[in-house]
Amino acid sequence: MLELIKAVGLGLVVILPLANPLTTVALFLGLAGDMNFQERNRQARQASIYVFAIMMVAWYAGSAVLNTFGISIPGLRMAGGLIVAFIGFRMLFPAKPAGHSVEAKHKLDELDGAKEPVNIAFVPLAMPSTAGPGTIAMIISSASTVRSGVDFPAWVISVAPVLTFLLVSLILWISLRSSGAIMKLVGKSGIEAISRLMGFLLVCMGVQFIINGVLEVVRTFH
Repeated sequence: MLELIKAVGLGLVVILPLANPLTTVALFLGLAGDMNFQERNRQARQASIYVFAIMMVAWYAGSAVLNTFGISIPGLRMAGGLIVAFIGFRMLFPAKPAGHSVEAKHKLDELDGAKEPVNIAFVPLAMPSTAGPGTIAMIISSASTVRSGVDFPAWVISVAPVLTFLLVSLILWISLRSSGAIMKLVGKSGIEAISRLMGFLLVCMGVQFIINGVLEVVRTFH
């Protein structure tokens, strides 16, 4: 049992700084400003489930999936960077909603009952904000390293990843559920400011992901 606790603790130390649930909470505050309490809770629950599923797939089948489609880790980083930067630009320079004209507002009022909220649980909350390219790359490389090593018993290697990913998802869920109190505290103008700030940071993160991927390619072929 001590070996299991040590393995799970090591996994959390490695993954949590990359997953960074607090960053996801700030992104959630910027994107979920118009959602009601029930919808925010539903998005938080779905995002946590998606994060757990993504991490499990990355651990057990990540290398096989990348090899099957001929995707390299630098390619994964650059693709994730493009997605992050695109989301950041949309948050930094939001398009004017179509319902701003008087005619469109009347029409939207008529169709209000059929309007569905945008789902942000998978993109961008689960991927690439929490289980992003850095997290996935770390999980895939850790999987190949751990399986080839003999640092832990076989049963610990089988159980520890599942518990680690479950704890990361639980921490994310608790963090997102507590965002409602933050929303009440900062208000609508505060949420808009957070959205702009997170958009800028996401653009910077996306560009950095791309730079890291390019540097890995240069080092590989140097």
